[in-house]
Amino acid sequence: MLRQVTAGVDGSAESLAAAHWAAREALRRGAALRLVHAWTRHPRPALSAPAGTSERDWAEQTLDRAVGSVRAAHSGLRTVAGLVPGSAVDALLTAAAEAELLVLGSSGLSGLSGVAGVAVGSVSQRVVAGSPHPVVLVRAGATSAEEHLPVSDGVSPEEIPETPYRDVVLGLDTRRPRDELIEFAIEAARLRAAGLRVVRAFGVPSAEGAGPCTDLLRPWREKFPGVPVTEIVCEGRAATALVRASSGASLVVVGRRTRAGRLGTHIGPVTQAVLHHAACPVAVVPHA
Repeated sequence: MLRQVTAGVDGSAESLAAAHWAAREALRRGAALRLVHAWTRHPRPALSAPAGTSERDWAEQTLDRAVGSVRAAHSGLRTVAGLVPGSAVDALLTAAAEAELLVLGSSGLSGLSGVAGVAVGSVSQRVVAGSPHPVVLVRAGATSAEEHLPVSDGVSPEEIPETPYRDVVLGLDTRRPRDELIEFAIEAARLRAAGLRVVRAFGVPSAEGAGPCTDLLRPWREKFPGVPVTEIVCEGRAATALVRASSGASLVVVGRRTRAGRLGTHIGPVTQAVLHHAACPVAVVPHA
């Protein structure tokens, strides 16, 4: 099966930023890009559809605009697109199950705006909570330049991809470390030829909480010898430490347990806080 990164688009600036981020990620992975738009027939046309335009035609035009924008910026990338029937949540979960990675806009699909960082609403939150594969949320206005270290004045946009990437940040709970989470983060760093910063926070100073996790990370350092791994141990709330680290990162990676509780699948409080306040794209990796 062809490797595939998928992005959900809905005509918003946020989803267009997600589509372009997904395109860059597909190139990094050597994968194809798939753009999807959820479409359900309603008895009345959407208010956003121009007079005389059917809802399906408007949905196709929305998708075509996103495809055109991405192809103009990444002409060498294999890009496919299509309407997916069903509600936004159902369509995106279906798309997520068929992709290595699903990328969503931070608020275009959530109905929220005006919140710093990544705003998570009902649709995107339910997709993140239910996706069997990693989901990345990208805020409006995110650009390729922000993934890289600062450049001097006079550097052209064409030169930005040659500038080193910012580090990838991983939030790790050493009491319950998960291989899926570590592997995703260190692979993301490898694809960017960047470093990996492993952030651990503890509430009360203790030998267990403050000690390095050298033994835990040693197998990964050996498997990925080209990725510099730095451990950051700090006292305080994990969410606060990760949000602080996100300001200088290209990507923050956090986890989500797949085991359902009494109220179904959910997102933990640390991941929830990071999604709301991180200054860079956030990848949520499901794990057992």
